[in-house]
Amino acid sequence: MSVKIYDTTLRDGTQSEDISFTVEDKVHVAQLLDDFGVHYIEGGWPGSNPKDIDFFRAIAQIPLKNARISAFGSTRRAKLTCEEDPNIQALLDSKAPVACIFGKTWDFHVTDALRITLEQNLEIIEDSLSYLCRHMEEVFYDAEHFFDGYKANPDYAIETLKAAARGGAQQIILCDTNGGSLPWEIGQIVEAVKKHISVPLGIHAHNDGEMAVANSLMAVQHGITQVQGTINGFGERCGNANLISIIPGLKLKMGIDCVSDESLRKLTRLSRSIRELANLGDWKNQPYTGKSAFAHKGGIHVSAILKDPDTYEHTKPENVGNRRRVLVSDLSGKSNIQYKVEELGLDIDINDPALQGVVDEIKELENQGYAYEGAEASLELIIQKAKGNLPNYFKLRGYRVIDERREGDANPISEATVRIEDPSGAIQHTAALGEGPVDALNNALNKALERFYPILKEVQLVDYKVRILNTTVGTRAKTRVMIESSDGKENWSTVGVHHDIIRASYLALVDSVIYKLYKERI
Repeated sequence: MSVKIYDTTLRDGTQSEDISFTVEDKVHVAQLLDDFGVHYIEGGWPGSNPKDIDFFRAIAQIPLKNARISAFGSTRRAKLTCEEDPNIQALLDSKAPVACIFGKTWDFHVTDALRITLEQNLEIIEDSLSYLCRHMEEVFYDAEHFFDGYKANPDYAIETLKAAARGGAQQIILCDTNGGSLPWEIGQIVEAVKKHISVPLGIHAHNDGEMAVANSLMAVQHGITQVQGTINGFGERCGNANLISIIPGLKLKMGIDCVSDESLRKLTRLSRSIRELANLGDWKNQPYTGKSAFAHKGGIHVSAILKDPDTYEHTKPENVGNRRRVLVSDLSGKSNIQYKVEELGLDIDINDPALQGVVDEIKELENQGYAYEGAEASLELIIQKAKGNLPNYFKLRGYRVIDERREGDANPISEATVRIEDPSGAIQHTAALGEGPVDALNNALNKALERFYPILKEVQLVDYKVRILNTTVGTRAKTRVMIESSDGKENWSTVGVHHDIIRASYLALVDSVIYKLYKERI
């Protein structure tokens, strides 16, 4: 058995309130989907807006390797013929080889929304599909609100599918449009449909009851051969069925051919790339592809996965292009440190008594508010310091930061001065301006250190995050600062914690500098 993947990220996914793709974004997403290996890419609704029309024109100029482009639309209006209906004609004008149109299945929608007779609706469905099938290579029918319609009036819901079959639809997609059905209902209703309909069936589920993935897999279990969904579950309200979970569910759990093994290993990159194009942050807890999907924190768990990862992992992270992560925190045991030592490639004996001292130190620091789950450079420095492997690159003798806004100034002026003792014992006293106090401090520190460590000129600050830890004490709260630095070859993250945000920032900045110097073996 094989299942075709129909991606509607560029149409249904863009109905999410947080997403607005440009035409260029949509083309980029389509290329990512094609490279991954989905079978169909629904590019949009050409009858609804100029952006989607422009997308179909743009994508027609780009050769695709795996996917077919589909245009979305609706059945014709009741008072128009297909030749007169602008939405039907827009589907033809799109030049897409595939069309997917929706029609009304629930009698309640027919009589109360469209305000036509039930018989008229059947004629519209059959006529619209018959017309499109004469002009396009493939035509699918989305039976909107099918499961709710079936529950309300099963005989009429089946009649709408028969009308679609008479019209020539190559696939009929059963839609859980309101997203409220349960998996066993899906299975029972699909079995009932198969007694009346011989056309291949598909599933289009929404996630309002958080059942969209389960409902899609259940539908496949009962013979569905096309699954529609979106990458990362993007979509209106609570989103659509998440293909990022469905695809490995089909491939790894159900043994159903839907994409190649090579494609499956691209799943994490696909998920994260499309989130980036949507200008959304990481969903670290996303199954299969999130950064935390294969992250282990508890010492007992880590001890077990060192023996066999299957003890706490339902599949291998490399199957979906992800990686295993062991987190170091106040819940850590020696196994966590052992794993990190091996992962970082450090030349340290894992039985060294100093490692237990590292565990104790980390637990104390985390009690103070530190977090090393995303600051592995700071963690490595703690390990190397415990082993006596860190040279004394410089000593802080003092710093001062002034943030001043004078009358007539458009913006405050930030100035920082630092006094450090260099490797020769000489005192360096340096000042610098910046865009805010932290930037000024960073500039002054670098200005002082670059005189005798010129390699630091390569380092750039690429990300800066601040979190207030104990908000209940107001302005006396502790601040955690996490920064990401890069030298163009490698990125690393460091952390600092203090009641004073400037001091917290300084601690993270110093760790970043020392990490670079240590890695360069200076």
